[in-house]
Amino acid sequence: MTDDPSSVETWKAHTSTFDRVQAIALTVNQPRPASYIASEAHVAENTARTQLERLADLNVLLKYDVDGTTRYAPDPLHTRMQAIRELLNEHDYDELIELKTGLQEQIDTWQNKYEVDSPDELYACVVETDRAEATSNIAKTVSDWKHVLYRLSIVEETIKNYRTYSRDEIESA
Repeated sequence: MTDDPSSVETWKAHTSTFDRVQAIALTVNQPRPASYIASEAHVAENTARTQLERLADLNVLLKYDVDGTTRYAPDPLHTRMQAIRELLNEHDYDELIELKTGLQEQIDTWQNKYEVDSPDELYACVVETDRAEATSNIAKTVSDWKHVLYRLSIVEETIKNYRTYSRDEIESA
């Protein structure tokens, strides 16, 4: 969230404390204490802690004890299931197949361009680069490739379980 005072005030005026805490907690890339999330969500620490505990009870967040401090991070299982639900809401079976094809084509492009089979193999090529731009490009491609692989795994799981998870299938039964 930006620290621009007018943006913060608009966000606070149009978003509940729970929604602000959840929004921040679901975007952290490492477990964070309630104090950090409270600061980012512009709420009191006690308020954040109460909402974070509620989210942990709902299995939206995981709690970690780090040196005696409770930290919170998104539950990867919850995040994965949310992504599957979004795919089911936005795509029918044929569109999921098209999405899978597009992701596979992107991976094929990287494999052909860099002549490697995986992002880890590409990352190993960083030691051979002699320019900052080339190193940066490889690092970005590795990150993008890992993201596409993750997304592909979710799309494949959605396709595999389409009949079980799809509302259309349940309603027609």
